[in-house]
Amino acid sequence: MGPTFLPQQSPLLLLSSRPWNSALADRLSHRLYLPVESITAPSQLTPAAVAAINPRWIFVPHWSHLIPESIWGQWPTVIFHMSDLPYGRGGSPLQNLIERGHTSTMLTALRCGSGLDAGDVYLKESLSLHGTAEEIFLRADDLIAKMIERLVLEEPVPKPQQGESVLFSRRTPAQSNLAICPSGDINAWYDKIRMLDAEGYPYAWLEANGMRLEFRRVCQRSDGLHADVRITPVVSPPIQERPED
Repeated sequence: MGPTFLPQQSPLLLLSSRPWNSALADRLSHRLYLPVESITAPSQLTPAAVAAINPRWIFVPHWSHLIPESIWGQWPTVIFHMSDLPYGRGGSPLQNLIERGHTSTMLTALRCGSGLDAGDVYLKESLSLHGTAEEIFLRADDLIAKMIERLVLEEPVPKPQQGESVLFSRRTPAQSNLAICPSGDINAWYDKIRMLDAEGYPYAWLEANGMRLEFRRVCQRSDGLHADVRITPVVSPPIQERPED
């Protein structure tokens, strides 16, 4: 299929600080035949910068920073959150869902507002949680593109969230330590390694004899788990890693 032509040329703006969203602007521009701009750093997100673009919509595939009211109060701003809101408001939804045993979730498009993930909902779409974090994020990236296209073309009216709110806490790098997994639980090891396996996240790790072991690309086989491991001396004082999203 070719691009969908729209009668107006008001641009779209994407806010994302993650590499797997880097090609999203080009794909959307091709599909919708619209200019699509991107902001990738908090320092770039100012009212003046957004006013210069004057977007029809602001879409937020992945953003770990505060969006000021001077932005969302003036331009329609849509956040994509990886939980079936109001279940799973808060940080690190992917990791929190996997730790709770979920194998699928809903990707929710909601209007940004003053409450934490409390805005009215435009759309929800099912998303599998199988595979590594990077695989899940790439799968979500494809789904977000389709949801943005539908939002631009159909302009659905957002509706208030329904149900009981469940809050997720943003995880810290210390929680990536495999030593805190339940003793002898190989599935817990598998889930912890895969749910942190994406660029920009603190990989699952262990420390022993002054060395730090970081685990990636885990797979389950009949004889146990197989993974790639990077081994480096423990840095003292510890490296200050950013919390997980």
